[in-house]
Amino acid sequence: MWWDERVSARFRRNLQPTLTYWSVFFSFGLCIAFLGPTLLDLRCQTQSSLSQITWVFFSQQFCLLLGSCLGGVFKRTLAQSLFALFASSLAISLVFAIIPLCHNVVVLAVVMAVAGLAMGCIDTISNMQLVKIYQKDSAIFLQALHFFVGFGALLSPLIADPFLSDTNCILSNSTANASSNLPHIRKSLVPHHPGNLSHYDLPMKGMVVTRVSYAFWIMALINLPVPIAVFFLLYKERMVPCWNGSSHPLLSADELAMETRPVDKDELSTPVQRPQAAAGHDDLLSCCQSRNFRGASYTYFAVHVTGALVLFMTDGIVGEYSGFVYSYAVEEPLSVVHKVAGYLPSLFWGFITLGRLISIPVSYRMKPATMVFINVVGVLITFLLLLIFSSSVVFLFVGTASLGLFLSSTFPSMLAYTEDILQYQGCATTVLVTGAGIGEMVLQLLVGSIIHDRGSYSFLVCGMIFGCLAFTFYAFLVFFHRMYPKPSPELDDASPDKAAVPDDTGQYQR
Repeated sequence: MWWDERVSARFRRNLQPTLTYWSVFFSFGLCIAFLGPTLLDLRCQTQSSLSQITWVFFSQQFCLLLGSCLGGVFKRTLAQSLFALFASSLAISLVFAIIPLCHNVVVLAVVMAVAGLAMGCIDTISNMQLVKIYQKDSAIFLQALHFFVGFGALLSPLIADPFLSDTNCILSNSTANASSNLPHIRKSLVPHHPGNLSHYDLPMKGMVVTRVSYAFWIMALINLPVPIAVFFLLYKERMVPCWNGSSHPLLSADELAMETRPVDKDELSTPVQRPQAAAGHDDLLSCCQSRNFRGASYTYFAVHVTGALVLFMTDGIVGEYSGFVYSYAVEEPLSVVHKVAGYLPSLFWGFITLGRLISIPVSYRMKPATMVFINVVGVLITFLLLLIFSSSVVFLFVGTASLGLFLSSTFPSMLAYTEDILQYQGCATTVLVTGAGIGEMVLQLLVGSIIHDRGSYSFLVCGMIFGCLAFTFYAFLVFFHRMYPKPSPELDDASPDKAAVPDDTGQYQR
């Protein structure tokens, strides 16, 4: 194997939980990408207007953010975390099955809100648990985790595509003009910004003819093995109440770290360290409690804030670029044919997935800080070149692929880097996931408003500004990292790097 025996041994010992968390993140990806292409068919199903149906986007994104903030509530025991993942992954399958039955846009928005809450919990808990298992070795496994998001995000539109309506799915006397422009309308739909599509007259009453229900039922079946895998993990750990042979006391949050250290005199002589470690990885509300601030240096807060701001910008770029690159391409001066421009979002997400796959072996050889530096500099240079060659259709495709590659590994690398700075005792996972979610939602809305007022060229200008801000915040993070207090010798001796040996006795802890 291309990694060393120590990491390989640790992976083999934690094979089932690691694969389970990866599969749950596949559910996350499957659910995050289906709404865009299917939105017009769902508009027909609910017989709503374009402006009404785009609020379904908001309900999902807002509740995803809310779920990310509250996901840390379930960190207190491994049982709570796994039950939350089981409920969340099962809820996604149920959502896929229920969506075809939603014939009112408000009901659909509520169902998508439930999906958003489930996705937020999955996002926080899966990242958090993998960090607990592998700690200083977590970078490579986080890269793999986020690859499965991209894989799911690529798969769900492919499943939906054969069932999408080629003509307007509400039959009435005024469907001819709208039907001929349906592919353009479909690719231009982004949250709250049907924008320049408002002049298309899409009927709201008439006979509904859509086969999109089959796509959702197929996705529900594809996702069904995921909650089953989580249930098997619960069963293996004897956490299913009715099949539990003997009761096991649930351990503290610190003892949930799934890679245990060899017991030695240092382990027995440092009991005061346990409450400190248990304070980490809380939900966002618990992280803000004053008890977590006592004795903490200003660099402790600065690392959390600057790390979250970097992801606020980079994940915001992912949201705004994937949402508006099609609209930018079909407008002046590029005026790309609608069908050709439709490949741009798929190219972007395809290279994000490819980049995450490439980052799995790269992250083993390269430090997370170096990877984040390459990512933010690459994003900055790509936007600069996109601005310089703004009249080139060829470079738009090249720049889209390049941007996807550089953005692909930013989140897992930043998460591994920030947790490493804080010695896995802060609230980095929750704060970073929340910051990324806010950025993806806020910057997409902001850029949509700016494009509507200033024109399509502002799309690249905004991306350039966001890239500059991401690089600036990263520079501040590196500065605060250098000022952050080094771990004490006792903590350093107990760190995973010191304790982990090829044949240690680490195992999955309850």
